[in-house]
This record gives sequence, structure tokens and C-alpha cells, in this order.
Amino acid sequence: MASKPGILTDWPWKPLGKFKYLIVAPWAISSTYMYLTKDDPMERDFSTFTIFPILLSRYVHNQIWISLSRYRSAKGNNRIVDKSLDFDQVDRERNWDDQILFTAILSYLGTRIIPNGRNVAIWKTDGIIITILLHVFVVEFLYYWLHRALHHHYLYSRYHSHHHSSIVTEPITSVAHPFAEHMAYFLLFAIPLLITAFTETVSVALLIGYITYIDFMNNLGHCNFEFIPKWFFSLFPLLKYLMYTPSFHSLHHTQFRTNYCLFMPMYDYIYGTVDESSENLYEMSLKRKEELPNVVYLTHMTTPESIYHMEIGFPALASRPHSSSKWYLWLMWPLTALSTLMAGLYARPFLVESHRFHKLTLQTWAIPKYKIQYFLQWQKSSVNNLIEKAILDAEEKGVKVLSLGLLNQKEDLNAYGEIYVKRYPELKVKVVDGSSLAVGVILNSIPKGTTQVLLTGNLTKVAYAVALALSHKGIQVASSKEEEYKKLKKSSINMSNNSTTNECLVFSQKLVAKKSDECMAYSGNSTWVRRLE
Repeated sequence: MASKPGILTDWPWKPLGKFKYLIVAPWAISSTYMYLTKDDPMERDFSTFTIFPILLSRYVHNQIWISLSRYRSAKGNNRIVDKSLDFDQVDRERNWDDQILFTAILSYLGTRIIPNGRNVAIWKTDGIIITILLHVFVVEFLYYWLHRALHHHYLYSRYHSHHHSSIVTEPITSVAHPFAEHMAYFLLFAIPLLITAFTETVSVALLIGYITYIDFMNNLGHCNFEFIPKWFFSLFPLLKYLMYTPSFHSLHHTQFRTNYCLFMPMYDYIYGTVDESSENLYEMSLKRKEELPNVVYLTHMTTPESIYHMEIGFPALASRPHSSSKWYLWLMWPLTALSTLMAGLYARPFLVESHRFHKLTLQTWAIPKYKIQYFLQWQKSSVNNLIEKAILDAEEKGVKVLSLGLLNQKEDLNAYGEIYVKRYPELKVKVVDGSSLAVGVILNSIPKGTTQVLLTGNLTKVAYAVALALSHKGIQVASSKEEEYKKLKKSSINMSNNSTTNECLVFSQKLVAKKSDECMAYSGNSTWVRRLE
């Protein structure tokens, strides 16, 4: 939101929420029906029929850029601005698809209002040439001065400051503007389309190509990583003036008063608004190496649809629990099946996300295995090999701690990671499973003055560690099940030779805990009961 929101800030269909696409539904259904059922060429309009497929393709195009950008930003190589996205920015840019809907609505209206707007040709070379010339010498020129005007304090505070709230840009930042600002941009981009329509040189190829070009360059310029190689500009020197780079536009978001161009820096060079550090930042970004993590959390996928809930997936789903899967994911089963196939073929851990906590770099890696595969006997060897590879990769990168998450720490799979430590005794990376943190939380929650503790339920590594820690303190730890008591005793002998510790472990049927997931303290006898499962 701008610092002082002006009129027409919100999109008209904001109250509709997720139902906003119903606006184009009548046009999409009508144009599809007419094209598939009518024989009359005047009624069977291919150009109108393509509007809805273009809408869908633009959504896919932008989503590819989102996923690519977030993955590359997490890796850190060629990163431009060394900061992380904040939650406010993610929420602010969540309506990035509104501009796609806006374009579709105006396109449907244009086919009915503009002369020669229907039944346009598939290809017309003269129209494409006219569009290129108009874009370079009219659209780019007008945009440059419009952009400078938007940086005047009056317009900036009411409109353009919304866009500049994002210092660390990502592809969808390119379309994070108030509605009024989008109207101005659409009028600019419509100039070549309207002129070619009135001169009868417009074509379907021109419409698709020009819209795709705008989307592509918008996304490219707002990536937070540099990937245009130096040899590209060495081979074609003039491209320096006809094509910006992510680092070039990034300076506009950090310096504000430089690099105003739309896609072509030529007008910045003409009017002297090129940032002096543009070349230096470009070269530094290209040289930047992959960021090495200090801590890695190794997890795995749960279901085939869980890929969409990751940070590199759909932003709208990544912010919600996996249990909130939407109905439309069923329509995406071909893509889901493809991702499942790719996960099987990739066969190596992959980076999910990266975060910075003070001076620590924390990353989440994932094993390309699903939850069900951890319960299949014939998959255990494959899963263990992937976990082992992740540990060795972490060792090579100098990771200090690698935490096994979810089912990667199953006892019957790898004994909580113990097999890797024994297999590679010289490992410098500490392989942990998070149990020490759980033990610490439980010990801290036991009331002071407790003299007896009863452990019930299925005893795990956490329970054994809790029992050992309590017995070290002289607190009596009891088990009401003889079989569990024997396991505790055996574990205590293996982990400690302290006789006091062993004496504090007792078998008692007198203390019986109620079936409850909650802890309860018995007043008067200083006995604390916790159900551990």
C-alpha cells in the first residue's frame, strides 16, 4: 500500500476475492463455444478464442519465473541484494494476477468495440515491424517520462511508493502497482496494438508476442539474481542500450532516482540518469558465488501435491498448511505426475529455502521421497543413500549442523542417524535429530521439587534421554510396564555406568497414569506424570 493511497488504488473486483475470475467466465465460455460450434467465419473468431488460453499461459509463465527466482535467490549465487523477503512484501504482492485478469477483460471488450478487432490474421509482418518501432521510440520514451513523473512526491506518495516498498525484488514485484497506475501502463502498451488494429496490420502472433515480451522483460528485470552473461553484451554491444539487466533495475529500487527505463536503458543514457554503479554491480553480481549454509534442516516431501506448498511453489499455498489443499490441485494432476517422475529421476537432495538469522545462514533441504516411501521396506536403502548423500554434501560445504527432520530420523531407518556417524567417524558436521531440544523442553516443564516421575506410552529416544537426565539429578523415574522398564534399564547401562543413575530407575505398578495426552501433577506426593508417545 502506498504511504498516502490515492483514488483508484484498489482493484475494482477486490471484494470478490477468489471469485474474481468469474468476471471473464461468460466471455471465455461464449468465445470457446462459438469457435467450436459455429461454421460462419464471422462468428467463429479465433483471435477472441485465444484470449483465455493466453490468460492461462501468462499465469504459467509468471509462476515459472517465481519458482526459478526463489530457488536461485535461496542458493545465493549471483544474488544482487543480500536481503531476504519479508512477510509484508509477500502479502502485498499476492494479487499479482490481477493485471492478467485486467488485460483479459480489456481484450474481450476490445474485440467488440475496436474496428477490425475480430477475426484478425494469424501473422502480419508489417504489423510486427510497426509494433517494434512504436515500442522503441514511443512506448519506451513515454514510459521513461511517466516513470519520472511518478517519482514526484505527490504521485509517489499516493501510488508509486507501493511498488518501491519492495527493496528486494522478485518477478511479481514488477506488477505490484495500484490499479490507477496499471491503467496508465496499459494505455502506453496499448498504443502499438491500437495503431496496428486501426491500420489493419494487427495479428494473433503480434498480440501473443508483444504480451509475452512485456511479461518476460518485466519478470527478468525484477529477479534478485544476475544471469545475463558478459559475453552476450560483448557479442552484441548495442544491446546495452536496448535491454536492461536485473542488476540495472535493482539499482532503481535501492537508489530510487536512477535507472528509470522500462526495458531499454537508452533513454537513461540520453538523459543522464544511469546509475554510476550499474556496471560495477552487474560484474559483482555475476561473480558472486553460492552461499554456504551454517545449519541445514533435512526434510522430505509428504505427498505429490506438497511440492506446491513449498516456497518455490504457489505463494498462496506456501503460506497455508498442507491440509488446506485446494480443489483446483486435482486439475493439475498432469503437472503433479510430472513432478513425481522428476523427483524419482533427480535422485538427490535439493534446496527448498534459505534464511538468515543474524550471522547464521539456515537452509532447508529436501529428500525427493514421499511419506509413503518411508514405510516401504524396499525403499529404505534408497532413502538412506539420499540422506547419506545430503550429509556428505553438507560436510563438503562446511555445514556446522545438519538436523534430520520428519521421517529422516526414524529409528528403524537409520537409528536416528547413528549409522551415518558410525560409518563416517571423521565427520565434522554434527548430525542431530532434534531430540535434545525436545528433552530440554520436557525437563524444563517439570515442576521444581519433583521427586518421582512416571513415564508411560511408547518410549522413544526422547524418553530414554529424559529418564537418564532425571536419574542423574537423583529423581526417581518409574515405569508401570515391565517390558518398558527393562528397556530403560538396558539403555541406562549402555549410556551411563553411574550406580545412582541406575538405582533411580524403578518398576512400579502403584503409579498409574490416566489415559491423557496432558501432563498432571499429583499434589502431596511430589509425583509428576507425563505421557510420552
